[in-house]
Amino acid sequence: MTLMIGIPKEIASGEKRVATVPDVVEKLIKLGFKVAVESGAGDAANCSDDVYRAAGAEIIDGAAKLWAASDIVFKVCVPTSAEVDLMREGGTLIGFIWPAQNPELMQQLAVKKATVLAIDSLPRQLSRAQKMDALTSQAGVAGYRAVIEAANAFGRFFNGQITAAGKVPPAKVFIAGAGVAGLAAIGTAAGLGAIVRANDTRAEVADQVKSLGGEFVKVEYEEEGSGGGGYAKVMSEGFQQAQREMYAKQAKEVDIIITTALIPGKPAPKLITAEMVKSMKPGSVIVDMAAERGGNCELTEPGQAVVKHGVTIVGYTDLNSRLAKQSSTLYGTNLFRLTEELCKTKDGIINVNMEDDAIRGLTVIKEGNITWPAPAPKLPAAPAKPAAAKAAAPAAKGHGHGGSNEPMAGGKLAVMFGVSALLFLFVGAYAPAAFLGHFTVFVLACFVGYMVVWNVTPALHTPLMSVTNAISSIIAIGALVQIAPLIMGSVDRPDNLIRWLAVAGITLTAVNMFGGFAVTQRMLAMFRK
Repeated sequence: MTLMIGIPKEIASGEKRVATVPDVVEKLIKLGFKVAVESGAGDAANCSDDVYRAAGAEIIDGAAKLWAASDIVFKVCVPTSAEVDLMREGGTLIGFIWPAQNPELMQQLAVKKATVLAIDSLPRQLSRAQKMDALTSQAGVAGYRAVIEAANAFGRFFNGQITAAGKVPPAKVFIAGAGVAGLAAIGTAAGLGAIVRANDTRAEVADQVKSLGGEFVKVEYEEEGSGGGGYAKVMSEGFQQAQREMYAKQAKEVDIIITTALIPGKPAPKLITAEMVKSMKPGSVIVDMAAERGGNCELTEPGQAVVKHGVTIVGYTDLNSRLAKQSSTLYGTNLFRLTEELCKTKDGIINVNMEDDAIRGLTVIKEGNITWPAPAPKLPAAPAKPAAAKAAAPAAKGHGHGGSNEPMAGGKLAVMFGVSALLFLFVGAYAPAAFLGHFTVFVLACFVGYMVVWNVTPALHTPLMSVTNAISSIIAIGALVQIAPLIMGSVDRPDNLIRWLAVAGITLTAVNMFGGFAVTQRMLAMFRK
């Protein structure tokens, strides 16, 4: 029997997102499902009823009818108690649940004998789960929007400009927390031309910050901050004190602060104190992305943008809804990818396979039985390190000179030199005298060209350029030897044609070498600010 997927209208205050969009509806129908959408559900996300109809969805008036007709319900916000009452007994609910924060809701859903998949409980450490990771997709949207809100509240350009009316310095942006939302904010702010700095308790994100054009600001205190599931952990008091000192210094220097710090199941940590706000320059901006959990700033008012001590503090809790179409598209795609995993047979029937680590982690209630929290997923075993005994064995054969490879390499080198010596002896014995001079120049040019060019730092040229420059240097050195008589004044020799050809060769080689480096510098400049 083909199952019906229902998309109700979100009733949370200020929520403009919808659980799926028309483009995704078409894909769900191809999996064998029927799709019903409550009338007006997508209006705030620029998805009209007519567009849903054109995609193949049925439009149902009224939430009660929609919930009663649906075997599976896709939701964005946590369902209210009234919405659960409308749910069909034994039905399936997929969306944000936050089971640790909503124990009463969990009990109410269990009474309904529902099967509930909480998208927020996805084991994010599984690589195959990334396509279903709605937390990541929504955090990316929020990070982008946070920068847009900061730019709206800020009184200057983000990028520096020199105009006829004067010079405008670039804005300085500090981002506290370099998770998904923080990295999205870094990339957006850097793209707008700001000078971006960022900090995170997880040292491994430093390279990610730099790759997006930001500067990683390190706390002068050694402690590892990685927690489970891609989140940061609660740090020691010593680290927190050092971190506060660093934040206080940044608050005095920067124009905009964006905070993203959250710890699962706990109130948002207070990172920006009232004293730090007072120390900021008038006209500065703070965007507190953790406002919904109490905020990272002591003066944040959730849901509001307020001005305190001359600083605008933005505490909006609906950043995703301010980009409703984009957020809904990404979220709908996440749910579609999850549905693909639940319906691999493409017959419109789902199979909640509790042997699948990703599905098991998502499933917080199975047919009325609370299954949350899920056991830790089975991660692939780390590759085994070579046994110490095996590593020691070659060293013993090497007689204390770096292992068995060195004698072997030395032997090959000796053979190569021996063969080369015999070759040179043969050439010297039988080749004409004129040839010997040219041959000597050729060998020396090859050696010097290799040593000069191939020892240049690889960062200064591409692999192709290193080869062409090596060849060019061989030509240049050979040509220099040929034009030596011209330099010394011997211009009446009969082979002067060769000398002038050598001059032309040096000219063309110089154009190739220096032009190649110039082109490389222009290519590198494309990736610099």
